[in-house]
Order: sequence, then C-alpha cells, then structure tokens
Amino acid sequence: MDWEQLWKSELNGVNMIPDDERTATPRDLFWLWFGANIGILGILYGAIIVGFQLSFLQSILAAAIGSLSFVLVGVLSVSGRDGGEPMFVLSKRIFGYRGNWGPGVVNWINLLGWESVMVITGSLTLQALISIIFRVPTSLVIGIISVAVFAGLVVSFSLFGYTTLVFIQKVASWAFGALTLLVIVLLLHHATWTGAILVSPGHWVTGFFPAVSIIVAGTGISWAPAAADYSRYVSHRTKTGRLIWAVTSGGAIPLFVLMFTGILITDHIANLAASSNPIMTIGNTLPGWMEPLYLVTVIGGLIAEANLSLYSSGLNLMGIGIRLPRKKTIWIDAVITIAVTVFVIFVRKNFFSPFESFLTLMGVSLAAWSGVFLGGGFRQRFARGFLQRTEVQRPIHWCAVASWAISVVTGLLLTTTSIYTGPLAKGVFATSNLGIIVAFFVGISLQSGGERWLGGHTKYTSINEPRNENMDVIDK
Repeated sequence: MDWEQLWKSELNGVNMIPDDERTATPRDLFWLWFGANIGILGILYGAIIVGFQLSFLQSILAAAIGSLSFVLVGVLSVSGRDGGEPMFVLSKRIFGYRGNWGPGVVNWINLLGWESVMVITGSLTLQALISIIFRVPTSLVIGIISVAVFAGLVVSFSLFGYTTLVFIQKVASWAFGALTLLVIVLLLHHATWTGAILVSPGHWVTGFFPAVSIIVAGTGISWAPAAADYSRYVSHRTKTGRLIWAVTSGGAIPLFVLMFTGILITDHIANLAASSNPIMTIGNTLPGWMEPLYLVTVIGGLIAEANLSLYSSGLNLMGIGIRLPRKKTIWIDAVITIAVTVFVIFVRKNFFSPFESFLTLMGVSLAAWSGVFLGGGFRQRFARGFLQRTEVQRPIHWCAVASWAISVVTGLLLTTTSIYTGPLAKGVFATSNLGIIVAFFVGISLQSGGERWLGGHTKYTSINEPRNENMDVIDK
C-alpha cells in the first residue's frame, strides 16, 4: 500500500475517472460496504421485524430479503464502472442536466439528514463514553467536545477522499466488526431464545410485507443513490457478476447477522423496537466491563457509515451543478450537519423523531429515482452500451421527469409517518413503508414503458468535466 497516496487529498470530483486511476477492485467495494453496515443499530431492524408479530422463520425470511435489497446498490454500481462518474452526474443522462435538479436536491437533503442523524447519535454515544472513562457527569463542555471530535473524524476522512475511505472502511470492518461480533456473542449468551423461536406465524400481507418494506427502505434503497460514487474507481474490465456480488454481499452479510441477533434477543429486551435510545437499551443488558468497549463499537460503526454519507453528499452537490471544488462542498455539508447536530442536542431535544420521519418521506423520492434510473439506464445498456455518452445537451428529459414526479406522488399517497399521513395510507399501508416500494416499481414501470411508447429513441445527456488542479473538478 502507498502510504503517501493514502493520506493525500483526492483531486477527482465529478469528472470521469481516467483509466490509469481505476485501481479499485471488487474486494475493495466489499469492505467499503461491509464497514458501512456493521453499526449496532442493525440489531434494531431485527426487533422491528419481530414487532410485526411474525414467527421466527418469517422474521428470518424478512431479514434475508431485506438484506438482499442491497443487490440494488450492486446493480447500480455497474453504472459507475461503465460511466466512470458519480451517481448524480450519471443521473443527468437520464433526467437531463436541469431535470436532474429535483431528484438531486432531494438526495442531497436525504444524505445530509442521515449524516446528521449519525453525527447526533455518535456524539451522544461519545459523550456517554467520556463520562464513563473519566467518571464525570455529562455537561455542556463534554457535549461540545464530543460533537467536535466525532464530526472532526468524519469530515477528515471524507476530505482525504476515496483511497483513504477504502482504507478506513477495511480497518473498521476488521476492528469494529470483531467488537460487534463480541457484543453479539454476549447478547445471545444472555438471551432467552425459546420465546423468539416459539412465536406463532403472523399475517403475510399485513405483517411480513410491511416488515420487509421497512428494511428495504432503510438499507438498499437508502444507499442506492451513492452506488456509482465508489464503483467508478474499478476497471472497465471488471466482470459485472463479480462487481454486483461484491457490493451486495458486502452490505447484506453484516446486515443479516445483526438483524438475526435482533430477532433472537427481542424476547430478552422486550422494549427494544420502541426504545427512545436503543443504543443504551442494548448496552444496559451487557456486563458492566463491556460497556466502554460497546460504546467504542457503536462509535466506530457510526463513523464508518457517516463518512460515506458526507463524501457522497459533497459529490451530489457538485453533480447538480454547484460550481465548487469537492473540498468546499464537503465543508458546506459539514457545517450544515454540525449545525443540525448542535440544534438537536443542545436546543430542541424532542426534534429527533419528527426529523427521522421527514427523512422517511425523502426515501419515497429516492425510491422513485432508483426505479426511473433503472428503467431508463438499463434499457439503453442492453441496446448500445450503458448510458452511452452523446453530444446532445438536453436540459430536461420529460419522460424521466414525469415518471419520477408521478412515482413520488403515488408513494406519498400511500406513506405514513409521525408528521404526515397519505390519504390512501390505509390497511396494510398504514403501518409500513410500502409506499416507498410502490414508488420504486411505479418509477421503473413508467420509465421503461414510456421509452417503449416513444419508440426507444430517447437520447441521453453526458457532460464532460475538465480537470483543474487548483479547484479539484467542477461541473461545467
């Protein structure tokens, strides 16, 4: 490994990665996504699944299907290999460079929002760790130090860029993955498995499918808009199957193991899914000597997830046309994230729940975008090469924009959160995120169907970005 290159700030922004810089391998992507999904909060997903009154086997099946939703990230990663550009630069070829603004802005807000959730959670966890280690009560000073340290680490890793992130994710996967495994062993040792295994089967329509939809919305669909940001560094010669398998397994394996643990311990920690602080609820069941290590594990998992969100949000901002270097877009995102964190922790402590509900609504738009992107991009791939670059500069591709808008509206009509309830969110839609899944399938159906109706003559836009050593790479 080139240690000098490892800690050198990346110059690439939203340009197409040159062939001589495409040195990443599918194995790198495996560890990158593995590290992003080792967070302890994955256990909470298992508890949520059981909360739908499902049997042990139904819960395991829901966890397996939910984890495999990461295949969406794997499939979209093919676009990064073929196009060599970040996700929302490739998205311009489907929506047009102005039509891309809508989904691009929504995705930017979504990435910033979840980045804030992770920094808030990480800062509070670090605050608890400092209090335990130094045996002092939590205070304003400790809170400020915690935010500064946690956010500082996340921002630093994101500023260095792709090579550094791959290294950090590998280290996190091994170090914090091992600690996570220790936590799992201790949790299962104290859990009463009989209660979880003997639960009677639940309803497939009103229980199983809503449970799967929540997991899919929080995992595969949530990360899909960042897929190409990292796969653009692999060689054109990388086999499609290897690429999809590496990304899918990297995300799915840790997710399934964590959810499986959550399913087994739910009988032991009955209020886990409804807990206002699930991290401390899990920690309270562990031996006292394990508490500091447990908090370190939580912090490590959150950092490994947060730095990818910040890196992608910076690229996203450039991809929608903000003419700034990558470093400056990351600093803009970092300042906003820290401001939200300070507001939630020190000013409006009851703001967290509605904030997460707002981000769930953002997920409807992302699901619709994913469907439209697949519906348009892969039709072209099968025809003449994935998102073939053209000289046609079209501001708006109306078929894609209309498909996205209709999909978003359809999804919102069927979505329920604590701050919004769609007028059609009744029955099975009243207690699930099925509206997000519906938005995805409506998007892919409308876009692919619309192109067939138009005769398959849709021309896609590509914009070439110049390399500028002083300003990284900016969008033309």
